[in-house]
Amino acid sequence: MKKVTGIGGIFFKCQDPNKMKEWYKTHLGLNTNEYGATFEWRESSDSTKKGSTQWSPFAETTKYFEPSAKDFMINYRVENLEALVEDLRKEGVTIVDKIETYDYGKFVHIIDVEGNKIELWEPIDAE
Repeated sequence: MKKVTGIGGIFFKCQDPNKMKEWYKTHLGLNTNEYGATFEWRESSDSTKKGSTQWSPFAETTKYFEPSAKDFMINYRVENLEALVEDLRKEGVTIVDKIETYDYGKFVHIIDVEGNKIELWEPIDAE
């Protein structure tokens, strides 16, 4: 079974997320919004399928990365999240929460061997 299909997003803590978004908009041309910036792309195997990768600064006081004490979190795009979570449980991987479903995909969080919180995302990409 294919597990990770790509990077879904990069999330990191900073002192002032709004200032950070403005700096990246001004100096590097990121088209930022309240969440950061979204990079859209097309799958190489089927150019009719769109995908996206999210770039998001968070306040350094965010609790979203807990239980990890790290200043970053990576979101990985996956296929068949339910089956993957079953496999990860069998392999002894710490599953932080239950799978949640939104109109843009399913999410769950796990902890890697060094205590990094990882977000797994089965996206619903626009065709």
